[in-house]
Amino acid sequence: MSDRATDSPVAGAEHVAHECASCGVDTDRRTFLRDSALAVAAALLAVGARRADALAPLAFTHARAARGSTRAYAIPAQDGAQIDKENEVILVRWQGSAYAFALSCPHQNTALHWLDADKRFQCPKHKSKYQPDGTFIAGRATRSMDRYSVRRGGNEIVVDLDALYQDDTDPAGWNAAVVHLV
Repeated sequence: MSDRATDSPVAGAEHVAHECASCGVDTDRRTFLRDSALAVAAALLAVGARRADALAPLAFTHARAARGSTRAYAIPAQDGAQIDKENEVILVRWQGSAYAFALSCPHQNTALHWLDADKRFQCPKHKSKYQPDGTFIAGRATRSMDRYSVRRGGNEIVVDLDALYQDDTDPAGWNAAVVHLV
């Protein structure tokens, strides 16, 4: 048995962390998630989709206006999901209501997919499933998707990126984070 500090798993982890810190790569969480989502999309395009809904007719959107921590989006014309990759927001119109969700799964922060054929979200990593309103259905996650605070501003949905609600810690805030369009 060796007494060298480098044989210790902890010392090895510190060594790896030190190497990563010195490699010059400075990536924050948003950049990592954005780049990961783009890499997955590129890989799917490269190998081709086996099912018609694997690359569902998902619309990508951009905020029409930004003020501080709020983003304004056009009210979607029909039921479905739109993704703003830059701000990591999923905007959903569903049965007369609009919601804004965090792009990542609450289980392990993997970018969620909208399955248009099934009209639901699914995490590609552990297969957690969510209804269009973000309600948890099944899988490894233990709660529903995280909702941003939203309000209607004329013909736009205004999303407050500083007000994110989890259904297990703030059910009242989570339930109120909806705009009724009818």
